[in-house]
Amino acid sequence: MGEYLVGLCACGTDSDSLALAWGFVPRLEEVYGGVPTRVLFYPLIFGFLWGIAQTTFGIGLKALGMALAFSVVAGLGALAGSFLPLLILNPSDLFKPRGLLLIASLPILLLGLFLYGKAGRRRDAEKPSTASPDDVGKMSFAAGLAICIFTGVVGPSWNLGFALSGDLVGMSVEMGASQSTSAYAVWPLLLGAGAIPNVLYCGYLLTRNKGWGMFAGAGWAREVFLGAAMGVLWLSGIVIYGYGATLVGKYGTSVGFALFVPAQILASNTLGIVAGEWKGTAPLTQRLLYAGVGVIVLSVLILSLGGLFSA
Repeated sequence: MGEYLVGLCACGTDSDSLALAWGFVPRLEEVYGGVPTRVLFYPLIFGFLWGIAQTTFGIGLKALGMALAFSVVAGLGALAGSFLPLLILNPSDLFKPRGLLLIASLPILLLGLFLYGKAGRRRDAEKPSTASPDDVGKMSFAAGLAICIFTGVVGPSWNLGFALSGDLVGMSVEMGASQSTSAYAVWPLLLGAGAIPNVLYCGYLLTRNKGWGMFAGAGWAREVFLGAAMGVLWLSGIVIYGYGATLVGKYGTSVGFALFVPAQILASNTLGIVAGEWKGTAPLTQRLLYAGVGVIVLSVLILSLGGLFSA
């Protein structure tokens, strides 16, 4: 039943975002009707791209494991999520301290990914395979890594969706929303579009594997609860981060982001280690893993220092 948890997570997250929008953005229907169609198009198209990346992340996670997949995706996502909005909206900033720090973080990030690649290949060679017979030969390490790289680059598309939704946020304020809640009008569009690829892919898997009958089988309620909980917890984390960055004030984006992304990387690796993904590997393999974590965190910290500069 685990194969449709992603779809349940996507549906649950979109329901939460719609509830937040209805609860905190007055006259929400008028907000959507009061902006040009192109303003609504941006969060929809970038949300859809983000949804594709979330689907491929699940595939990469299965291929590489939690520790390696999450670190590659989070590292590249931090870079792409900062670089693309800067390049599109403020290209001249590439030659200012913010942009220069962004460029400086790139080779450090690539070094971290290289160390992870080495650790991942050694782990696969050292550990006995735990894959089921149906999984054997379906996904090589190189293919899994390529999928994770794609996910890391495309995953931050929702950043562009938000960056290009300023008119929608402004309309929310005009209709009575506060500055801190006005962005909630963007969430249902982004996450609703993002849910489409997830639901379609899960439907495809259930049809291919003849798994629709599992909805009537034992344990279905627990699986539905877990899928919904994934969506609620994910959105809650993003909302709490947004409030935290606001409370920090001037340096909220830089300090908050510098804590948020490395915390994700460290938490995912801790969970991967606890789950036994690296159990039985050689000391050198584990040192490469820890070195990769440290280098990726360093690159994100350097990248995040750009938030200290207003220009």
